[in-house]
Amino acid sequence: MKKLHFTALLTLLAISLGLLGSSILLMGHHRQIGLATDFFAISDLLPDVVFNQLAGLAFLAAAALSVLAIKHIELRAKLGALIIGLSIIALLPLLGSSMWIESLGGFPAIGSGQGVIKYFALLSIGIFLTKPYLESHKAIWLNAFPVVLVLLWIGGMKFTLLEAKGIEGLVSSSPLMAWMYGFWDIQTTSNLIGVYDILALSLVISAIFQQKLLIPAVLMSGAVFAVTQSFFLSFSGALSSETLLTTTGHFLIKDLWFIGNLLIFTTLIRNKSANLA
Repeated sequence: MKKLHFTALLTLLAISLGLLGSSILLMGHHRQIGLATDFFAISDLLPDVVFNQLAGLAFLAAAALSVLAIKHIELRAKLGALIIGLSIIALLPLLGSSMWIESLGGFPAIGSGQGVIKYFALLSIGIFLTKPYLESHKAIWLNAFPVVLVLLWIGGMKFTLLEAKGIEGLVSSSPLMAWMYGFWDIQTTSNLIGVYDILALSLVISAIFQQKLLIPAVLMSGAVFAVTQSFFLSFSGALSSETLLTTTGHFLIKDLWFIGNLLIFTTLIRNKSANLA
């Protein structure tokens, strides 16, 4: 990747990890951290607030490393190792039952895990930072995978009434999307968003084999994550004067990682095509 692209990637990491870490420290209690400590059977070892502080400090350390790694290339592998560790700790509780919606049959009906599966994006970035010279096709799939996964999984949930109602507040607050409720009911609107997500992921996969589809693939999938960030301006429940971000804000800010995946994905596809020319 070019220096400019690395700078953009590391800046996205610094912003997202810095806000997450600061917010977790201010929050005092975070349900997903509690679910994680329950999964690892360590909840009784320390008070909840201590686990929160440890998590917050770990995210802040990663944010600081992201800033330093912009100029100090030798720190990028260390940053990658740290965020790989954070991602694995966050992802392993998916193997338990606490993340799934029992009323919808459990796996793959995801509930609390919607924010957790986004750590696949951070994990892919971490692997890329530790192995920047990974074979091109492996690195391409590595960064396409989390984008495809989240669009398929969370996009698929859009076809359920539970998710349709769950996104109503976000969608209705957005000047980019609220107009949809003027034409369609809550479920149909959610279905259409789900269809869009599936079309976007199909383009991402297709772009791996047909570079001419790269720009529409990145624009269409990137729009999902860009619109998510716009909710910070339109949805009052995303920000907090006391904790910077709410838990909803935590869910939203993680989409910056997918923008990072798309940045790496685009660069690698173009490099691969240039090398074949």
